[in-house]
Amino acid sequence: MATGAGVARIALLGNPNTGKSTLFNCLTGLRQKVGNYPGVTVQRKTGRMIYGKNVAEIIDLPGTYSLAADSPDERVVVDALLGEMESVERPDLVLYILDATNLQRNLFLACQTAQLGIPMVVAVNHWDSARRKNIKIDVEALSKTLGVPVVPVSAARAEGITQLKEAVAGALVSKPHMNEVEWPESVESALVMARETLPKPLRAKVSSSVLHRSVFDEDRSFLIRLGASEEQAGKAIEAGRKGLFKGGLNPGNAETVLLYQYIKDRVASSVTSDAAGSVSGSESIDSILTHRVWGLFAFLGLMYVVFQSVYSWAGFPMDIIDGAKGWIQDHIAGWLEPWPMLESLATDGVVEGVGAVFIFLPQILILFFFIALLEDTGYMARAAFLMDKLFSWCGLSGKSFVPLLSSYACAIPGVMAARTIQDPRARMITILLAPFMSCSARLPVYVLLIGAFIEPHYGAAVAGASLFAMHFVGLLVAMPFVYVANRFVLKIPPQPFVLEMPSYQVPKVRDVFMRMYTQGKEFVKNAGTVIFAITIVIWALLYFPRSEELAEQVTNEFVAAAAAEMGVERSEVVQLLEEDEESAAALERKIDSVFVEQSYMGRIGKTLQPAFAWAGFDWKITVGVVASFPAREVIISTLGIIYSLGGDTDEESHDLREMMANQTWPEGERKGQPIFTIPVAFSIMVFFALCQQCGATVAVISQETSWKYGVFSFVFMTSLAWVAAIIVYQVGSLL
Repeated sequence: MATGAGVARIALLGNPNTGKSTLFNCLTGLRQKVGNYPGVTVQRKTGRMIYGKNVAEIIDLPGTYSLAADSPDERVVVDALLGEMESVERPDLVLYILDATNLQRNLFLACQTAQLGIPMVVAVNHWDSARRKNIKIDVEALSKTLGVPVVPVSAARAEGITQLKEAVAGALVSKPHMNEVEWPESVESALVMARETLPKPLRAKVSSSVLHRSVFDEDRSFLIRLGASEEQAGKAIEAGRKGLFKGGLNPGNAETVLLYQYIKDRVASSVTSDAAGSVSGSESIDSILTHRVWGLFAFLGLMYVVFQSVYSWAGFPMDIIDGAKGWIQDHIAGWLEPWPMLESLATDGVVEGVGAVFIFLPQILILFFFIALLEDTGYMARAAFLMDKLFSWCGLSGKSFVPLLSSYACAIPGVMAARTIQDPRARMITILLAPFMSCSARLPVYVLLIGAFIEPHYGAAVAGASLFAMHFVGLLVAMPFVYVANRFVLKIPPQPFVLEMPSYQVPKVRDVFMRMYTQGKEFVKNAGTVIFAITIVIWALLYFPRSEELAEQVTNEFVAAAAAEMGVERSEVVQLLEEDEESAAALERKIDSVFVEQSYMGRIGKTLQPAFAWAGFDWKITVGVVASFPAREVIISTLGIIYSLGGDTDEESHDLREMMANQTWPEGERKGQPIFTIPVAFSIMVFFALCQQCGATVAVISQETSWKYGVFSFVFMTSLAWVAAIIVYQVGSLL
């Protein structure tokens, strides 16, 4: 069985779109963990598979088409299989996933893996799809040809899982190895030439599989890690590739040509297909969904439905979360009433911070529900194909589509998803572009302003269209900058875009909800902790300094104004405040509003207000903007406090919308005019659409690249948002 603690380690390996994740979920259920591989930012997904009375650890390796380590994901696959990763032991078994409808192509990676000398079991997935396409596979003949157990499964239907577990259990004992490729003499001679170029002490350390990968992929890292210098590794690889050339082979494609010829000769007899019956409805559907015009319209229509659903469906669960947060704050406030600062820290800091994290979960979960649905049906690959045509003009490929789409829920998973892009410059541009996508944290700002100023004047249809349009502002503004950066700075080479079009299939409900759970958990763990910490910092800046003299002054002014308005003595107003909870709450909100105005955050906002005045912002909006730099959603509660409505105000608050609509300029040329006009509303929304107001995203960008790029993202997006907000307001005011 396995070494170490007695738990077998199984690596789940296969090409993208072979159903690997679905099979992983079938084998492990809810017994999963998500983290990062040590030393790199690639996600590590592991789970426990129970078979009989035993338990095995399954490592879901990133999907890849070959072992040529061109991207971080592919590097992880190679290093994990070779046992070259720190604190990650070499697997005892490889569970390799084949797509029954693309058997020969999928076997390319399997043949490469066979050279590493790890026991293997092959699962032929999408067995039901193969039947529908009249593809017949002789499993016994294929197993004999490969030399390892071959088990037909349909992961989406959970068929064949029991038989697969039995085969895995047997293989952990018998340790079957897949038959290795019989390379021509010219290849063997070339590898000998490469080995002889190395210093004698190194020759014994270098296995044939490592030497093979080094020569075919021109990858020096394997040899360097075994002790070779940069120069020695380069000479060995050069000698091996010259040997291939002398043997009549092209070093650039020799492995690909020879492997596919080997696969065709050995496996073709095990597979038969009825060409006439293999044509499915996918082709007729694709004629529309991948069409350069109709496909784009279909994509935009589908995205509109998705975002309208996020806008509508998330409201009810968000109300429940917000209500629960308010209930907890009320109870804590009652317990800590004798200690005002501690009460404020607990309610406006801790509980508000936790609420700021969980309030976005409904939106994120709904969006990932649709993303999982689109991926599992096979449409996401078609969308990436369409987007490749739109991205190619600025130097990117369709591979950037998934990271950017993921960023519409939260930029953090979007930034992390860019790891699959091979070219480092294209990966960098995609990472810097991800925060421009309109993440769910911007939604409260859009909902507040559209609900307060657009919908009352133009109706629900225009309001929905405005929300839809705001989600594309960042993309439309950022793409020209990507073009300029590619053409004059980074000069990204043309990105080859190889994409498999998976068959359309019915999504598995369990997998969809598993994806929602995983992404929601990752958001709470990664972004949530930063948002919580930032909320505490914002609370401190909004709370301090705070003096009793100021509170007493505000109280005296409030009592005097109320007495004058009511035509009664001041003592009667004081008595009313003691007896009437509503009047006392109004005074407390007034004091809180003045405290915010005099706080460190208020002072910062007033100092910066002249710069934001060009965009139509008054000092209250500016304070809200400054408070929301670490986390966008903070502006709603900040405005609630400033307008004496309380920190528990949300974007659906009728009182907040009415209060904002009634605000007028107190002095200057615009005295008496409304502060919030349509140009101001769009100016604020455009600012939030373009500004990098998320400390968690800056941290993740810095983690994936360096702090230099994290700081650059913040400074560039903030400057761009400021300029764009000014343009929108000034032009809008003229019109």
